[in-house]
Amino acid sequence: MEPFEYALANGFDAFEWFPDKKPSGAGWDETDLAPAMRALISQTARSAAVRLSVHARWTINPLLPDAALALRREIDLAQDLGARVLVLHLYTEAGIPAYVNALAPACAWAAAGAVQLAIENTVDTSPGDFNALFEELRKRDDSTLAHCGMCLDIGHANLCAATRNDYLQFVAQLRPHVPIIHLHLHENWGDADSHLPLFTGPAAFTDEGVRRLIAQMKARAFCGSVILEQWPQPPSLLNHARDRLLRLWNECSALVERGHSCPQQLPNASRPRI
Repeated sequence: MEPFEYALANGFDAFEWFPDKKPSGAGWDETDLAPAMRALISQTARSAAVRLSVHARWTINPLLPDAALALRREIDLAQDLGARVLVLHLYTEAGIPAYVNALAPACAWAAAGAVQLAIENTVDTSPGDFNALFEELRKRDDSTLAHCGMCLDIGHANLCAATRNDYLQFVAQLRPHVPIIHLHLHENWGDADSHLPLFTGPAAFTDEGVRRLIAQMKARAFCGSVILEQWPQPPSLLNHARDRLLRLWNECSALVERGHSCPQQLPNASRPRI
């Protein structure tokens, strides 16, 4: 509960729960949150106007035989907490059509509970994989598949073999039909998935990349949640990242309103939840 309580005390308006209990027993999973605690978290978040999301355990692969039950538990957790989004990783080893087929039951469960599935890019998935994924989703008649979007993780994009050290190029290669509904923001130096807080990696020297990312998101009218995906020491690094990111977002909005480029003329969008 410590990170959630910190977010509430410091005025963050988005928070993501990540059940990730280790074999050693460290961490937590959905079995550690009893119904009463889930209800309390949901009520507290609503009262504080905090938008919640849940990150499914990264080991959950819809293509595996035992994944359906685990996915159902994660969707139930999201619904109980009042979370709007459940984040899942994309797995491509069996091909995109097979992944979409395997995902269909989870889409139906999520849609019934007013939860969107946000499919996240991993280090091993490319912009082409996501273009193909959402092209495949568009072919399906099942309306529940409309409850899917993309979770863009810029740290993973920065490590993708096709766009190493250039997460902006990863975003640029995503076709317009790919709906980005959720963001994970963290940094690395292109060598490991180190989850550095924003503005403590390359952006500590120049924030041009972050400014251009904001421009890309505004061009897509992004208005979802931005998750600073780490629990650093000191936690005040999160406050610094949030405040600076919002300042850059607002600066870009002001430029657009005055008719200037940012770095190009862009439609304005509601500010994200962070």
